[in-house]
Amino acid sequence: QVELVESGGGLAQAGGSLRLSCVASGGRISEYGIGWFRQAPGKGRLLVAGINWSGSTTYYADSVKGRFTISRDNAEITVNTVFLQMDNLKPEDTAEYYCVVDLTGWARQSSPNEYDYWGRGIQVTVSS
Repeated sequence: QVELVESGGGLAQAGGSLRLSCVASGGRISEYGIGWFRQAPGKGRLLVAGINWSGSTTYYADSVKGRFTISRDNAEITVNTVFLQMDNLKPEDTAEYYCVVDLTGWARQSSPNEYDYWGRGIQVTVSS
């Protein structure tokens, strides 16, 4: 079983920054793609960013390109940490953010149904 533990959310002002962390463990975690979805009230889930198993390939939603950066620490085979650096935050970034795992290794599919494990979610609120 894969376990995902998210941290780093909270309140930021527009133009500010936050960094989310996801500590992922279990299974063959270093072979899996890991990403971040978000869901704002009344809206569907959006894949914000994803990173493949080796960290060589990343994906970003158009709405966050140039502002968000995903990275991955694979130093330990059994525990990987994925970071989502969020800069120049906007009020529309306000949402619940979820760390997700893709067992195929890529984490670039937009459908939530393609992801096998989900974290509990963490709130990000950006004030104007």
